Amino acid sequence: MRVGSQRRLLLFSLLQLQLLCMCLATPRYFNGFFYDDKGTGNGKKEIYFNGVRLHVETEESMVLALRGSSTVLPCWYRYEPALSAPRRIRVKWTWQAANGPEKEVLVALGSRQHSFADFKGRVHLQGHAPGEASLVIGELQLNDTGRYRCEVIDGLEDQSVTVDLALRGVVFPYQPPGGRYQLNFHDARQACEEQDSALATFEQLFWAWEEGLDWCNAGWLADGTVQYPITLSREPCGGRRLAPGIRSYGLRHRRLHRYDAFCLSSSMTGHVYFLPSSHGFNFTEALQACERGGAQIAKVGQLYAAWWFVGLDRCDAGWLADGSLRYPITRPRPNCGPSEPGVHSFGFPSQHEKHGVYCYTAH
Repeated sequence: MRVGSQRRLLLFSLLQLQLLCMCLATPRYFNGFFYDDKGTGNGKKEIYFNGVRLHVETEESMVLALRGSSTVLPCWYRYEPALSAPRRIRVKWTWQAANGPEKEVLVALGSRQHSFADFKGRVHLQGHAPGEASLVIGELQLNDTGRYRCEVIDGLEDQSVTVDLALRGVVFPYQPPGGRYQLNFHDARQACEEQDSALATFEQLFWAWEEGLDWCNAGWLADGTVQYPITLSREPCGGRRLAPGIRSYGLRHRRLHRYDAFCLSSSMTGHVYFLPSSHGFNFTEALQACERGGAQIAKVGQLYAAWWFVGLDRCDAGWLADGSLRYPITRPRPNCGPSEPGVHSFGFPSQHEKHGVYCYTAH
């Protein structure tokens, strides 16, 4: 009886071993293609591809552009080994703003393309050559910055690559009429938009710091962090022992915490000009004076753009749309304020005071 049990146990073990060998000899089916498990010689396992592999690539990981212009986000796909006949693939582009959800931009299947939301009518695939899935974006807006994902889908095979889009321009600190540190994140974003600009990204603030921006007040950025740029270390701004750079408070509560804002203006599509008056205008008269000339009172972002992109230089302080009094200087000189170029501010005076005004026309 004991010998019989041992024989049955031996036969059962041999059957298990045979089944195991059959499993190991059969390649696994994964993602629509066959793979083999092969040892590397060090006890680990690697997956080797037995069929055609799909590759998705980009020539640039970051693209820089200006608001109002068109740009191309490069994306290419290929097969290895190359195919003898083209396949019907699906291309999907998505976009993610700083710390935001991923949103659909465009989906294409063959010659059919469909765009979504704010991108509708502004995007299409370039498709100049076989294997190209590059995205063309027209009439770039300030809020188009972020990370774009190019996803190519062939059956169950799915590969993607990301491209960051950044707008270049001028970054400026902004305080509302109420004074320093009055804005939560949502207020800061709205304040920038009201001044024809958008909350700057960290990369944009870093580029501005490299170009000399020095500001000791902390401000919101597009990702919900609070930071400020220092080129000259000093006691009130983190101390003399800290090296110059971007000082960071990290992520802050978007509703409870209050700071200033760092805004970005990325183009000069219209024309900003100074309208003088022998007796000056109060704020209400300034609004009306611009309107009589077929224009509107300039916003802060528009004045910064005129200073940055076209070199507007005027030693006269004038009203702006937010009720502030500012003037742009590209050539510092005596009796024109600080010794550095910039848009200089007198803050928010009484709206009964008499001054000139900066007007803006889109033509």
